[in-house]
Amino acid sequence: MKDLWDRASDSLRDRVGSNNHTAWIAPLELTSIDAGEASIATPTRFISDWVQRHYAEAIREALSQAGSPVSRLKFSVTAARKPSSSIAARRKTERPAEAQRGAEHEISAPLDSRFTFENFVVGKPNELAHAAARRVAEGGPVTFNPLFLYGGVGLGKTHLMHAIASEIRSRRPESRVLYLSAEQFMYRFVQALRERTIMDFKEMFRNVEVLMVDDVQFIAGKESTQEEFFHTFNALVDQGKQIVISADRAPGEIKGMEDRIKSRLQCGLVVDLHPTDYELRLGILQSKADAFRAQYSGLQIAPGVLEFLAHRITSNVRVLEGALQRLFAFASLVGREIDMELTQDCLTDILRASDRKLSIEDIQRKVAEHYNIKLSDLVGQKRVRTIARPRQVAMYLAKQMTTRSLPEIGRRFGGRDHTTIMHGVRKIEELCGEDHGLAEDVQLLRRALEA
Repeated sequence: MKDLWDRASDSLRDRVGSNNHTAWIAPLELTSIDAGEASIATPTRFISDWVQRHYAEAIREALSQAGSPVSRLKFSVTAARKPSSSIAARRKTERPAEAQRGAEHEISAPLDSRFTFENFVVGKPNELAHAAARRVAEGGPVTFNPLFLYGGVGLGKTHLMHAIASEIRSRRPESRVLYLSAEQFMYRFVQALRERTIMDFKEMFRNVEVLMVDDVQFIAGKESTQEEFFHTFNALVDQGKQIVISADRAPGEIKGMEDRIKSRLQCGLVVDLHPTDYELRLGILQSKADAFRAQYSGLQIAPGVLEFLAHRITSNVRVLEGALQRLFAFASLVGREIDMELTQDCLTDILRASDRKLSIEDIQRKVAEHYNIKLSDLVGQKRVRTIARPRQVAMYLAKQMTTRSLPEIGRRFGGRDHTTIMHGVRKIEELCGEDHGLAEDVQLLRRALEA
């Protein structure tokens, strides 16, 4: 049997590739052939099911080519000969469910208790993302898979990811929820390859109810990790398990990510967390100020301070929260009320950074780079669509992100009349409501310019 299986196994290696052979064929053992039925021992039920679905026909053909035609295969989970990784995988499946859940918690990233749905401030820029995250956390049939959340730094992606995981564990303690960053996924995968425990890795990631991966753009350009992520993704979707992914940009914008993974990531619900507006920033500040007052024994904040900060600090929520935290700490140490004078003295560096003026030229260069066109064409007279539309996008961003007047913007765009600028701005506003791709372009450019 051993010689026969060795010949068949060598043939299978050429057919399925070295990686798949190591993962799925090497752990198997041919134990007997009787009346055209080959009995094959596997270390785990998971491997048995996977091999039957994906490699049964290939194994029958390989055995026939090796000199022993068979018409059917019989798989059994036994303590047969197998690599050390398979032994570890089998032992893990024999452990009680409590032990397996313990292992899952060991690999999961810790959750921040502050990041809950209750203290997530909802506004127009994030209301869709919040509603989608709530739906996933409530459980029930999977309606969109994966849920893909993307946006710039400090807009609430990680907050929502933690909130989903915490809510599921609170509602359904028995559910296996695995939350980690893409960097941790890669580290665990490389570690499993090095220690020859790849089957443990596969078992862990394919036997969860919900898989949550933060900052998936990290695996872009890392071929082996992408390959394993792709197979993990497919296995969970096939089982109807929920996947939640976050990134700093839309799937189609992640350079170095394989097209098949981009396609998979876009097959569910893709939600953009837009940059915060004034109302949302003020709401966040008011919520945080209430919490800080309790922490700092009722320390008061003068009228107008929160409104001032919401107007001046527009980069992201983390900077906003950090500024407020600094204000309360400073006021507590010096024993003063948080008024406008103290605010400007304490936050000089943050306010100065927020005062950096964005020029029309900055916007033009970024738009030309994004659309891969010449800057001279962008501000020139060419009217072909591939240049005219980016030109209107640049006009729109110049109007939205600078304090320049329409006539001045027109002068920077080749001496155009202010009515031309107004038409371009209105056209982009109209198209953003109809063309999701254009709306994504505009938001991506806005985030890049604000960074």
